[in-house]
Amino acid sequence: MPTTPPTLATPRDARPGEGPEPGACAPPEGSLPPGSLRAPGQRRVPAPGSGAHRAAGGRGPAGRARSVLVVGAVHAGSALLHLVVLALMVPPDGAGVRERLLAWDAGHFVDIARDGYPAGFTHGPDGELTGNELAFFPLYPLLVRALAALTGLDAGTAAVATAHLALAAALFAVHALLARLYGDRVALAGIALLAGAQPMALTFLMGYSESLFLALAAGTLLALHRRAWLTAGWLALLCGLTRPAALAVALAVAVAAAQHLWGSRRLTARPVAAVVLACAGTPAYLAWVGARLGRVDAWFRIQQAGWGTRWDHGAAFARFLGETLRRGEGWVPVSTAVLVLAVLGATAAAWGRGAWPPLLVYGTAMVVLAVGQSNYYHCKLRLLAPAVVFLVPAARALAGARPRTAAGVLAGAVLFGCWYGAYMVTAWPYAI
Repeated sequence: MPTTPPTLATPRDARPGEGPEPGACAPPEGSLPPGSLRAPGQRRVPAPGSGAHRAAGGRGPAGRARSVLVVGAVHAGSALLHLVVLALMVPPDGAGVRERLLAWDAGHFVDIARDGYPAGFTHGPDGELTGNELAFFPLYPLLVRALAALTGLDAGTAAVATAHLALAAALFAVHALLARLYGDRVALAGIALLAGAQPMALTFLMGYSESLFLALAAGTLLALHRRAWLTAGWLALLCGLTRPAALAVALAVAVAAAQHLWGSRRLTARPVAAVVLACAGTPAYLAWVGARLGRVDAWFRIQQAGWGTRWDHGAAFARFLGETLRRGEGWVPVSTAVLVLAVLGATAAAWGRGAWPPLLVYGTAMVVLAVGQSNYYHCKLRLLAPAVVFLVPAARALAGARPRTAAGVLAGAVLFGCWYGAYMVTAWPYAI
C-alpha cells in the first residue's frame, strides 16, 4: 500500500493558462468521484461513466486514427449520397447539379468573392430599396476568394469546395465534442444525422455559409469543453463574421465562462476575454456596413428590404404554422411545419435529458433565432441545420439501440434527408 497521499490529477489535454487555475487547492478526499485521484507517477483513470471515461479510448494514436477514418467515411458517404440523389432528381432539361449547388444565396456569395461588396444601397426601377450583397457576412466569401486565388478555380467551384472542406472540419469538431460528452457511439450517430438525415443537410454542400458557421461554432464548443478560453473566443469572433446567428455562439461562451467563474470563485482574465471576443465579430461587421452606407441601421434596412427579415418574436411563423396546420395545403408548407415542430420537440427533449449547458444554450438560441424572425418559412429548416442540439436525443437513442435496428433506422432517415434536400433545390421553385 503506498503511503504517499493522493494528489489532484492534472488534465492531460490542458494547455498552459487554459486548464485549472495554478495554485488551486485540492478538495478533500471523498469530495471527488472515484477515479479522480491518483498517487504520484500513477496514470489517471477517469471515473467510470464520466465524459473523460467515454472519450478515453480516442486519446491515443490508434483512437485518433480511428476517429479520422470514421468521420472521413461519414463525410464522404453522406456527400456522395446527397450528390447522387440530387443528380437523379435534376430534370434533364433543367439546370445541372453544379447550378443547383450555386443557387439562390450562393450567387450573392460568389459575387462578393469575385467583385467585392457594393458601395451603397441599391434601388429598384421605382426607387424602392432592395436587398444586396451587404446583407451577407464576409468570412465565407473571403475564404472562397482565397481558395480561388490559390488554386485557380473559378469563384463558383471554389465556393462549393470551401463548403465541402468546412463541412469536413465541422464533422470532426462535432464528433470530438459528442465523444467527450456521450461517447463514440453517440458521436457517430450524431454526425450521421447531422450530415445526412436532417432535411436540409444538403445546404452544407452548397455555396452557402452554413457549413463554415457550423465548423466554427462546433470548434468553439469543443474549445470551451477543453477550457481553451482564448481559442474559443477567437473562433466565436470568426462565427460573428460568418453569420448573424453568432449570437447563439456568444451566449454559449458566456454560459461556459459564468459556470467556470462561479465554480472557481475567482475572476480570471481568460474566460472574460473569451466572452469579449465572442461578442465582437457581428457588431464589427454591422458597424462597417453602417459606416460604408452612412446609416447605423443600414444592414437591418437591407435585410428587411431584400428578404423581409426582422425580429417579430415568432409572430410570422406562428401565423404560418396555424394556417398550414388548419388548411393542410401543399407538401412543402405542411412538411416544413411538421419538421420544425419536431425540431422544437427534440430541443425540449435535449433539455429534459440534461445535456451540457453551453451546447443546450447554443442549440436553443439557434432555434429561437430561426423561428423568431419574419423571414421566409421555407428557409427555416436551413437556418436550423447547424443547431446540433436537437439531434442529440435521437443520437443517444440510436446509440442505445441494437446495432441492426439502429442501422436500419439511420439508413431510412438518411435516405429521407437526402431526398428532401434534393427535392427542395430541384422541384421547389423558391429560395431555401
